[in-house]
Amino acid sequence: MWSYGLRNPWRFSFDGADLYIGDVSQDAREEINVSQGPNAGRGLNYGWLLMEGPLCFNPTTNCNSGSLALPVLDYPHTNNPCAASVIGGYVYRGTAIPVIQGTYFYADFCAGFVRSFRFNNGSALKQTEWPLLATPSITSFGQDGLARIPQSIGFAVE
Repeated sequence: MWSYGLRNPWRFSFDGADLYIGDVSQDAREEINVSQGPNAGRGLNYGWLLMEGPLCFNPTTNCNSGSLALPVLDYPHTNNPCAASVIGGYVYRGTAIPVIQGTYFYADFCAGFVRSFRFNNGSALKQTEWPLLATPSITSFGQDGLARIPQSIGFAVE
């Protein structure tokens, strides 16, 4: 077993030796985990069933997060718009748009958003939400170097 404590990892990717994981949670939080280096994630416990994001999954128990690999980014479930299914993406390494070089993109299937951040020194920096022409139900990302976001209505934002 490489690592454990992920509830429902929905898409993961490598950026060099760094591992990025979108983990769909249960009741309250969605999370992005990042593990660095050539053994990225190896032997790590990401916290599920003790934690959901940075919070105790069951607050009545003693959940000590000291030995766990907590997410670098998490966000709450909401009703309007609904946010309940993170879709892990990729770090952009293309050349078409230099200003986003090194930016990690992810989405939420239910809420229909695309967001990004830059990972630096263990933190998610420069968090951005990207406007879309429609509210898609994004299920996955792919890499082609052109920074396109295919939408469920059949065209791309470039």
